[in-house]
Amino acid sequence: MFNKSKAPTPERQASPTPIPPLPDLPAPGQTARVAPAPAPVPAPARGLSTLSSDLTFEGNVSGQGDLQIDGQVKGDVKVGRLIIGETGAIEGGVSADYIEVRGRIVGAVSGKQVKLVSTAYVDGDITAEQLSIDIGAYFQGRVLQGRREAPKPAAAPTPPPAAAPEPPQAPAATIIDMKPAG
Repeated sequence: MFNKSKAPTPERQASPTPIPPLPDLPAPGQTARVAPAPAPVPAPARGLSTLSSDLTFEGNVSGQGDLQIDGQVKGDVKVGRLIIGETGAIEGGVSADYIEVRGRIVGAVSGKQVKLVSTAYVDGDITAEQLSIDIGAYFQGRVLQGRREAPKPAAAPTPPPAAAPEPPQAPAATIIDMKPAG
């Protein structure tokens, strides 16, 4: 039916080193393993802007992106995420969602997450929802815990209250003289 010539086929040479199986395939003679779920694809990273250690900036810095400061800033800084490198220094207020301090800040710090690494120097008040201070970090100031406001539940419409009597009014304040008579 089919005519095939029986020409001699060259033999394949065995490779000296076996080729390892792909990570999701079992090796010959092994039972199949369940492959782990693929890692979630991270959101596209925003570009990290950097103020290098040989730069000095005077004025306010603001934006929604990520910023790493290795140089000197004299002014307020308000960004999305902020990293102050070991050579970085800020004289002014700092505000960001995430702040990691490895360098020096003289001024108020406000953020959702604030982390002071062991090389940090902060002289000013910190307002944060979450605060982490490593051993060796210097901090002089007050800590105020900011809280997230709970989402307000959707209120069902309520009928207006019937004419209720007004609550009694507090008596007017009376001034009392505490000086001795004389």
